[in-house]
Amino acid sequence: MKKQAGFTLVEIAIVMVIIGLLLGGVLKGREIITNAKIKNLENDFNGITAAIYNYQDRYRALPGDDKGAKTRFTLTAAIGPTQGNGKIEGKFDSTTDTDESRLFWLHMRNAGLVAGNATDAQQPTNAFNGLTGVTTGITITGGGIAGLVIAFGSIPSDIAKILESHSDDGEPKTGTIQGLQRDTSGATADITDYNTKTVLYNLYFSL
Repeated sequence: MKKQAGFTLVEIAIVMVIIGLLLGGVLKGREIITNAKIKNLENDFNGITAAIYNYQDRYRALPGDDKGAKTRFTLTAAIGPTQGNGKIEGKFDSTTDTDESRLFWLHMRNAGLVAGNATDAQQPTNAFNGLTGVTTGITITGGGIAGLVIAFGSIPSDIAKILESHSDDGEPKTGTIQGLQRDTSGATADITDYNTKTVLYNLYFSL
């Protein structure tokens, strides 16, 4: 009777090492991609901040709240009754083109300060495929941010914690970086229980 050949310990060890190297490479690759997305989002915040200051310096007004934008850029979008009050009205994730939070992107694109079609008021997407929006003041149960807010939607909870720890106090309900449970204004601030968040960055400035 023929003896059945099996794997030697050395062969098994070699296979295990190869599997380990492959898994390590995959995990390292994911880590590199995640870190790049985090950096991309933080760069987006810095870029939007610089663009807002640039617009303010040029026109002495906030994009979206700029009464003179309609004639300056020959826009057809309506001017709301609150324009010129130093606030960006409307939810950061608004779908209404006449809301100042959408006009913000229209004005910025017409000024050449952010990428996109000069007729487009749609909020851009961030590295995690959520909306990037701007508004003034978000009230949250247990927290909230007054002043101008730059919001990044659909951020995984673990990433929201990293962003919080990079630049703020480590507490999702206080400070200049806070978290919403979901992509809508008015939700409870907590970046520990849900799968995706909206990360809110506060931007202080004066007109």
